[in-house]
Amino acid sequence: MAISWLTVLQAVPWTEVIRNAPKVADGAKKLWSSVAGRPAQSAVGGGAMAQSRGDSSREGLQARVDSLESTVTELHDQLLSSAELIKQLADQNTLLVQRVEANRVRSVRMGWALAIVAVIAVAGVVW
Repeated sequence: MAISWLTVLQAVPWTEVIRNAPKVADGAKKLWSSVAGRPAQSAVGGGAMAQSRGDSSREGLQARVDSLESTVTELHDQLLSSAELIKQLADQNTLLVQRVEANRVRSVRMGWALAIVAVIAVAGVVW
């Protein structure tokens, strides 16, 4: 069964979305600034993991450290990409909330204008 867009939009608590939009944007900016400034860290403790598994050769340890360093670098790159995406989504959310608020204000003004025109039309018909 398909749900209509009107039902979905009516289910969204717009007052909460509008109230929390600045917090979301600030949180995304803080996340981006904390992640973007941090360099990728090398794997520390990889040798201890290899020794606990019984691999005591120097080449084996170096291979594990290299593998862990590349994994950490990949994860850091993914974290940067995710943080950038979250920042972009927060910015888009802020713009969306601003436009929704502008449309709400415009709709209220149009409602008042329509009410005034209706009163004038009824007065014209009665008179």
